[in-house]
Order: sequence, then structure tokens, then C-alpha cells
Amino acid sequence: MQLHFLDWTIIILYLIGMIGLSFFLAKGQKNKKDYYLGGNNTGAWPIAISTMATQCSTNSILGAPAFVAFSIGGGMLWLQYELAVPFAMIFLMIFLLPLYRKLGIISVYAYLEKRFDKKTRLSLSLLFQFIRAFATGVTVYGISIVIAYCTGISFTLAVIMLGVITIIYDSIGGMKAVIYSDVIQMIILYLAIFITIFVAISLCGGFSETLASFSSQRMRAIDFSSAGFDGNSFTFLPMLIGGFFLYVSYYGCDQSQVQRELSTKSVDDTNKALFLNGILRFPLVLTYCFLGICIGAYVAKHPEFIKLLPLENGNPNYNLSVPVFVIKYFPIGAVGLVMVGLFSAAMSSLDSTINSLSATTMQDVFKSYLQKDFSEKQELLASKALTIFWGSVCTFFAFYVGNISDSIIVSMNKIGSLANGPILGVFLLGILTQKVNGTGAITGLVLGFMTNVIFWVFIPDVSWPWWNVIGCLICFGIGYLSTIFKTETKEVEQYTFKHFQKNSKDIFKTDWKKYYYILAIWGLFIFTLCLLF
Repeated sequence: MQLHFLDWTIIILYLIGMIGLSFFLAKGQKNKKDYYLGGNNTGAWPIAISTMATQCSTNSILGAPAFVAFSIGGGMLWLQYELAVPFAMIFLMIFLLPLYRKLGIISVYAYLEKRFDKKTRLSLSLLFQFIRAFATGVTVYGISIVIAYCTGISFTLAVIMLGVITIIYDSIGGMKAVIYSDVIQMIILYLAIFITIFVAISLCGGFSETLASFSSQRMRAIDFSSAGFDGNSFTFLPMLIGGFFLYVSYYGCDQSQVQRELSTKSVDDTNKALFLNGILRFPLVLTYCFLGICIGAYVAKHPEFIKLLPLENGNPNYNLSVPVFVIKYFPIGAVGLVMVGLFSAAMSSLDSTINSLSATTMQDVFKSYLQKDFSEKQELLASKALTIFWGSVCTFFAFYVGNISDSIIVSMNKIGSLANGPILGVFLLGILTQKVNGTGAITGLVLGFMTNVIFWVFIPDVSWPWWNVIGCLICFGIGYLSTIFKTETKEVEQYTFKHFQKNSKDIFKTDWKKYYYILAIWGLFIFTLCLLF
């Protein structure tokens, strides 16, 4: 099972095009604002689409269909995770992103220095850098096993190839290259998904036959059977509540996401991008989960397909079901297009991550903590060098993440859930309280993170989505209790939500209340739709 010369030609032309686009977008790039924020002249739609492209990574395109079709305890239950997205966007539009945008920061962790101190900023930044780099290794791993299997080259060479190409165009083009390449990649990816669904339905004998052939048990999208403390990770409460905490943390406290939102022309555009993401994300996730239904239905009618999947630890690697299906049944040329979609999914996640890792290292470590002085030109060159460094690190991690879970989409979320809650707890201590200091916030962060590690290692029956809630509550509770022993005073009122709310009338040109209602109604509609599965 290898790609035809024409398919490789399509892939190579696409990759060359991405590098050429980065050179074009790099014109006029003079300073860190141009490199990390795209000059603050990007509209809401490109940023919203870019954000979704990052979310719809290889972990989703490979992992979600595998989860829906094959994983133990899987199926359409993954849609429960999406119930929280509209409500998380409302929280972010009210409490976090407008405040960051008004402060004019590049690194979201710069807020923590203003509210707490430098050590809090550095601690959160370093934690983000490690967790995000390691989690991105899962993305590189996912697409590299596809490249290796489809081409016959070694896994090592596949990892290096993907990493080098992404590093080249990201280090040259900066945030503009990230955003506009993601828009292109999202279009190609969605087209590839639809083509694959169409072919699978045709091979199953039509839409009705596809649904009839798929396991009715796996069609269920809502599970009220437990609270997620009995070893069942994919039930309603942990996916809804844990998902809310995860998405607030990911979109509001993770530099790889926040940096994009800070690239808008105005605060209103930031909120508009969040609103669009809250509306458009569910149709996207539903589409690639439906792809899992199509693959599962085809396997039910043709069980011999499983024998085509390569073995990993003696078991079929279900994460490869989509590319194996494509290579087996697609005509020459169409295979190349779908493979470009898979490349796009991986690159859209990797490029934003290494750009944000570069930004946090430059802003939080070198400039803030080490107090290094750079000219504009030196800072721009150093930023590009850091992008290359972090791209190499993420690529290296790809060799060590293959056995975390039987589905890479679960692997990605388990890694993130260790830190998402505690990190969110620190930011909530900043915006909602005035008395908590940096020492209290860091103490809460460490204990929240350690608690989640204990749950992963020693209490595996607790659903991992709950880690997002547990870590946040532990961090916030410990941090707040630390005010009992407070001995220092710092004027921080201007960095709290209460102060921002009093002085925010002039920064908005749009009344966002009606948009909050639209998102809430959309969230209830999604819930109703899931009940009908």
C-alpha cells in the first residue's frame, strides 16, 4: 500500500505552496508584533477558521473515527464533549479575552506578572511550554505513522520530514503564515473528509444502509449511566462539566490559542472570532465523527478490512483505518488530495504550537525573567530561531507518545487534562480575587497538578475529563486559603475582572448580550440533537 507518483506530486506541490505562501506573508515583517500577532490586522473570520483548523488536527481526523468505530466504550459519545463549547465561549467573551486584549500583551502569561509577579508568569509559561510541546508530539506521531505506512519510508524519516517542512514555513511567515495557511488547510481538509464519507457510503450501499450497518449501541451520543467515577470516562457529566473547564482553559489560558485571538484588529473582532468558533465547531466535529460511522459500517459489512491494518503491540492500529481505506478504494490523484488533508491537519496544529512556544520563551523567559535587551531586528531573528528550536523539540517528543492510549484523540486530551485545570485556577485567582498573591497561586498550581497525576496513576477509575475540574478547584481553593497567611500587599485592582467591567464601555462597539443568548440556545440545540441519536 503505497502512494502513486501522481499522489506524491500533489502532496509535494502543496508543501512547496505552503513555503511559498510563508515567504509572501513575511514581506514587511519588521518586529515582534508583526511576527507574533500578524501586525494586529487580521479579521475575525480567518482567526476563527484557523482556530478550528488547529482543533481539527490529525488527532481528530485519525483518532475520532477510530474512537467512534472501534474504541472500547467509544462511539458517538465523543459528541458530549462538544456540549460545553458554546458555554465556554460565553465565559471567555465575558471574563478573559477582552481583558487580555485591552492590556495589549503578546504572551497571555504576561497578565500573571501584572497581577501577581514574575515567578508566577515564568512558572505558568514553563508548564505550558512542556505540556504543549509534549502533547504536540502526539500530533506529529499521528501523521507520521500514516506517512510511514503509506509510503514505505521509516517512521523516523516521516517524523523528520513533517517537522522540517512545518518549521520552515512557520519560522519564515510567523503568525500570518499560521493563520492563512490554516484557512487553506481547513478548506482542503473538509473537502477530503466529505470525499471519504461519500465513497464509504457508496461502498456500503447508500446512506440508509450505512446507518443500518453501524452498531446501534455506538450510535448513542449521550450516556447518563454514571458520573464517571467507575472507570467509565465517556459519560454525560464528566464530558459536559469537565469539557467546560477544559475549553475555558484551552481557549483562554493556552498561548497557542490565545495568541491567535490577540491578533485581531479590535476587541470586538476577538469576541466575534470566539462566537464563530462556538457556532461552527460542532458541525465540524459531527462531520468527522460521522466519518467514523461510515468506516465502522463498512467494516461491519467487510470485516476482512481489519486485516489490512498494521499491528501495534499485537493489535490492529485502528488510528490508521481512514488512510488505509483511502489508499484501498480511492483513485489515483484523489488519494493525494486526502493525504494533503491529513498533512494539513497535522501542520495546522504544529505551526501554531511552535509559534506560541517561541513567543512565550522570548517574552516570558528572555525578556521578562532574564531581562535581556534586544533591538527590533535582533528580537525578530531570535524569535525565528526559537521557532526552529521548539519545532525540533516537538518533533523529538513524537518518538515517545505512541502508547498512552488506543486512540490518539484520547491521548491528546489526557495529556492536556493534567494541567488545564490548575492553569485555569491560577488565572481565575487573578481575575476574580484581589488578595491572593503569587506564592499562593503557585502553591495551588503545584498541588492541583500533583493531584491530577495521583488520579492518573493511582485512581484510574475517575474519568479523566474530571481532572480539569479537580485540578482547577484544588488550585483555586488552596490559592484562596493562602490569603490567611498573606504578608504582602500589591495594588492589583486594575487587573481584575471587576475593575475591567467598570471601565470597559469604551472598548466595545457591539452589544454582545444577544450573542451570548445565541450561543446558549445553540448549546441547548446541540444537546437536543445528541439525545436524538
